[in-house]
Amino acid sequence: MPIKKTKASIGTKKIFVLDTSVIIYDHTAIKNFAEHDVVIPITVLEELDNFKKGNDTKNYSAREFIRFIDKLSGKNTLVDWAAINGPNRGKFKIEMNTSSKVNAERIFDDRKADHKILNTALYTAEQNPGRKVILVTKDINLRIKAKSLNLIAEDYETGKIKTIDELYTGRTEIEKVSAESIATIYNQGSCKATSILKKSKSHPNHYYVLKNGSQSVLSRYNKEDDSLKRVIKTSAFGVIPKNAEQAFALDAIMNPDIKLVSIQGVAGTGKTLLSLAGALELRRNYHQIYLARPIVPLSNKDIGYLPGDVNSKLNPYMEPLWDNLKFIRSQFSEKDKEHKQIAEMVESQKLVVCPLAYIRGRSLSNVFFIVDEAQNLTPHEVKTIITRAGENTKIIFTGDIHQIDTPYLDAQSNGLSYLIEKVKGQEIYAHITLEKGERSALANLANDLL
Repeated sequence: MPIKKTKASIGTKKIFVLDTSVIIYDHTAIKNFAEHDVVIPITVLEELDNFKKGNDTKNYSAREFIRFIDKLSGKNTLVDWAAINGPNRGKFKIEMNTSSKVNAERIFDDRKADHKILNTALYTAEQNPGRKVILVTKDINLRIKAKSLNLIAEDYETGKIKTIDELYTGRTEIEKVSAESIATIYNQGSCKATSILKKSKSHPNHYYVLKNGSQSVLSRYNKEDDSLKRVIKTSAFGVIPKNAEQAFALDAIMNPDIKLVSIQGVAGTGKTLLSLAGALELRRNYHQIYLARPIVPLSNKDIGYLPGDVNSKLNPYMEPLWDNLKFIRSQFSEKDKEHKQIAEMVESQKLVVCPLAYIRGRSLSNVFFIVDEAQNLTPHEVKTIITRAGENTKIIFTGDIHQIDTPYLDAQSNGLSYLIEKVKGQEIYAHITLEKGERSALANLANDLL
């Protein structure tokens, strides 16, 4: 885990041994251990060599890390300690030894890469008796194995938020608001925020449900003029918000001044449906609409294991996105122009449904970009996507931080949680957490009780 930068002697400087999972999660990880030293087991390089070909995130991370190490080493060998560039940073080395007095391969009766990495960490501890050696890995099971061998093991903490319980929700309900203030917002469209929030500070584009008994009004905080503006439940391409939080989400999606939106919520709350409906409503403002999601293969096997050509391999992963599109089409009869428009947009590639990997490296100008299942992205992947945004581009991230399908991410370390925590308070950003399921009574029952 990254340590705060302080001056340290060799006796207090720690040695961190990095697992492959850390490099895949963050290929710049080696730079995040302050003045402490870093060991890369040769087994990690062997695994990265197997990952370097392909278009997936792990392939990109493997290539970038290998290039970084090559550049960092220059004309020197990596058998001895080499400096990590940057102020107050330690040194690193590639450790060739994969055996130790306590042999993990023999104890666990398996000659696998994880056990070789354990042996390298154990060997490093044996060779440095006066220093604290820590194995850093995103693999929970590997951490447990390390601890069973009396080896200190920790998760990689960079990009991990402190607590999920306090994650920003983007909305607040205020009771006992004066009837006059509610009437002003309802009739005039806005009112001064200080008359309701008093001295309380609000994030830009934070949403409020203002109540006074049976009276209520929905509003959004506008930082530019320090006001609360009314949010009206309006439809988008035949989709009508069914509750206040959906109205907030659609308001953020439709607002041209908000360039980045995140929507978090359990299955059935309408995250993807509202995003797609809003994109279709605003179709004339953008050259293309992209609806993408990361590919997370079943049982963590590569999609190459699946039968058929590329399209048939990917179709099962894209089907939930097509389901939302079909639902929107079903709101109209075949004679309606909206029904025909959707088919024409797909055919002309004005609307593109595709795996997220197909977008990598492309410039995102004049694009309405929806990233579904964003909880399966790393913080670095989310940053990479956003930095691709050009002029007149809007990006929507949707997902459920409690339903993660990748083995090395959790509710605190995934890209969606990281985005919500780090970007809140920015004037071009809005977030809303959806809690009320609207898919069906049966779906709500499963979410509540199972």
